[in-house]
Amino acid sequence: MDLGIAGRTALVCGASKGLGYGCAEALVREGVNVVIVARGAEALAEAAKKLETAARAGGPWVRPVAADITTPEGRAAAFAAHKDFDIVVTNAGGPPPGDFRDWDREAWIKAVEANMLTPIELIKATVDGMAGRGFGRIVNITSSSVKAPIDILGLSNGARSGLTGFVAGVARSAIAARGVTLNNLLPGAFETDRLRGTMEGAAKKSGQDFDAVWESRKKTIPAKRFGTPEEFGAICAFLCSVQAGYLNGQNILADGGAYPGTY
Repeated sequence: MDLGIAGRTALVCGASKGLGYGCAEALVREGVNVVIVARGAEALAEAAKKLETAARAGGPWVRPVAADITTPEGRAAAFAAHKDFDIVVTNAGGPPPGDFRDWDREAWIKAVEANMLTPIELIKATVDGMAGRGFGRIVNITSSSVKAPIDILGLSNGARSGLTGFVAGVARSAIAARGVTLNNLLPGAFETDRLRGTMEGAAKKSGQDFDAVWESRKKTIPAKRFGTPEEFGAICAFLCSVQAGYLNGQNILADGGAYPGTY
């Protein structure tokens, strides 16, 4: 299927690896120019090389910006690389797990800054330009914990739920009639460094072998496997397509069937 977005330009955050990279790769394969942002310059440069290889011959360009997108300076650097974006994929590493009794105000502010306020700032900076040009796609990578909260991920539950409520209102505002959609993409367990780190922590805490914990976690998923960044990226690319123009204000859960609810 031709997604109809070749020649468009996207900003993809947290794109040096994992789910962010998967989204950038899927967009590049569709002929989309990408500005990729991440804090680690070395990993980002390597990601840019791989994306250039994945791009269609004579097709899109890739511009890496090593910056912290959660800061005003980082966002300024991203917009200095390209001004007007047709597609924005917001993404930031989730806050650490733990007991809410141990989190002080600073921990909460940091979580809200990264996982709620930064996406809102990126939406604010791009949505009117998209509406003026008659096309725009904003996809926020959030978490399955928005749908089914996880007790040890309270910082993420709170910050991402705040973003979800904000998007629900903005997506249904006047911009909806001007070709702009805002959707959230909620990953469950995907094979990423973050999942591996979480599982290593669980193994250490329980005294179990890592492989045993890893395999046990897989068995809790109806699909009996973890998702891949490539298939996550494909979902993201579809949400950015012309075909997805009537899909707006939604929370798309990609978790291999793990969520047990009906709605």
